[in-house]
Amino acid sequence: MSFPIQRFHPAGWAGGPHAQTIGARVLRSGDGPLYSRERLVTPDGDFIDLDWGPDLGPSAPIVLVMHGLEGSSARPYMKNVCRELLGRGVRPVALNFRGCSGEPNLLPRFYHSGETTDPRFVLETLRARHPDRRFGAMGFSLGGNVLLKMLGEAPDGGCGLVSAAVAMSVPYDLAAGCALLERSRMGRLYTSYFMRSLLGKVEGKADLLSPLIDLPAVRLTKTIWHFDEMFTAPLNGFVSAAHYYDECSSSAYLSTIRVPTLMLHAEDDPFLPAASIPTAAAESNQHITLALQEHGGHVGFLQGSAWSPSFWGDEEAARFLAETLLEED
Repeated sequence: MSFPIQRFHPAGWAGGPHAQTIGARVLRSGDGPLYSRERLVTPDGDFIDLDWGPDLGPSAPIVLVMHGLEGSSARPYMKNVCRELLGRGVRPVALNFRGCSGEPNLLPRFYHSGETTDPRFVLETLRARHPDRRFGAMGFSLGGNVLLKMLGEAPDGGCGLVSAAVAMSVPYDLAAGCALLERSRMGRLYTSYFMRSLLGKVEGKADLLSPLIDLPAVRLTKTIWHFDEMFTAPLNGFVSAAHYYDECSSSAYLSTIRVPTLMLHAEDDPFLPAASIPTAAAESNQHITLALQEHGGHVGFLQGSAWSPSFWGDEEAARFLAETLLEED
């Protein structure tokens, strides 16, 4: 497909990958839009919380937005892209993965990088409710990996779920991404941030989890790979972390996507080696547009000044979704 990418001008004062990653995290506004929450009961008796943006009328397209590892609908990057969508006439609905909405979910089950049944259930539910609407989806980081896998594993390449998709800063090769995070001081700092949150959630559900996993071993984990080896893999039926990464890395699913899809990624993303970006697979699929930038960090793409920043990736994502979903049939 053809989509003209507008040029990204990295902020000169935030030129490195970590400055882009952290600067965007700090400078994105967490204000609005005002969400209205809806709780869906899942087929297995758990729940998923959705946060809807303001209603734009009965004909406005709807975009499901999915956050990254240990994120939520409250993250500034989620709110910023929701504002961008609303400004272009598209109604966003933010999906909080299980246990990420501020309230522990009911079952031992957690979300993970390849868990696609929940977003598929949400989209199928919303499409049945709004059969005349056009739907899209966007995923940041882990959420983008989930989105691409969901589309690629569908028999119709995702056409029955959405009419357009965007994935930003995806860890297309989960094993390579984890290895990169372990190799640098900054990577270990990012990892420690995620690990505090992950282990806190495990402790909050210790009674439910203790019959299923080796909790003392999980408590000793220091890296994402070790956590996935001791927790994610056994809890979700994988033999090992390597098996989990092999089965769930989205790079293996790109060839079968049949939905207009924009992939936004930076070569200097500190969460994935540049050599692991699936450039050839993306470019060989006519339904995918790969907007690969030399700089931008992870969910960064920060430009402008510190007192008047803008976020190129959020803007391009919303522009792509709006133009695709609002075009005449």
